[in-house]
Amino acid sequence: MLKKRWIATLVALVVLAAGWFAGVQLALAENREALADKYAPLAGSEANAKTLVNGLHEGTEFKIGSTAFTPPAGKMGNGNIDIALALAQAKLKEQGIANPTPEQLRTALIGDAQHPGVLTLRAEGKGWGYIAHTMGLKLGEVMRAEKAERQERHERTARNERPERPERPEKPERHGR
Repeated sequence: MLKKRWIATLVALVVLAAGWFAGVQLALAENREALADKYAPLAGSEANAKTLVNGLHEGTEFKIGSTAFTPPAGKMGNGNIDIALALAQAKLKEQGIANPTPEQLRTALIGDAQHPGVLTLRAEGKGWGYIAHTMGLKLGEVMRAEKAERQERHERTARNERPERPERPEKPERHGR
């Protein structure tokens, strides 16, 4: 009887662990989808953004168009991908580039011998704050500005969808009071 109870408990734990693991994997995939949606304008299209985010996540070589990217930082989590792309986007905006080509994006992320990119500095062990500082930026301001832009876009669309407020008829004058 005790042996059956242990087996049942073990099976229940395995099922519980498998469910938890599947939930975590689903949440991570949804976060990568959200990152791809967020950085689609930076990458040029949603398909390019998915390739970019998945390539950075896996840490393997990938191509956007004919431009090859080899992430020097290896595998990255969603938070690190978000910060790296936000810094690259801010660097490009600072240079006056709103819609970068894949080569310009590669230069901002990976760089070259004289001007290392965001990911190259990260692979050298530099912190995000230091990387932002070397670019003449403040990490907190970059991340807050990005969040504020997202919120402003959301509010603008919400305001546009709201119907006009009808005028209230005037109250009739009350006699006797």
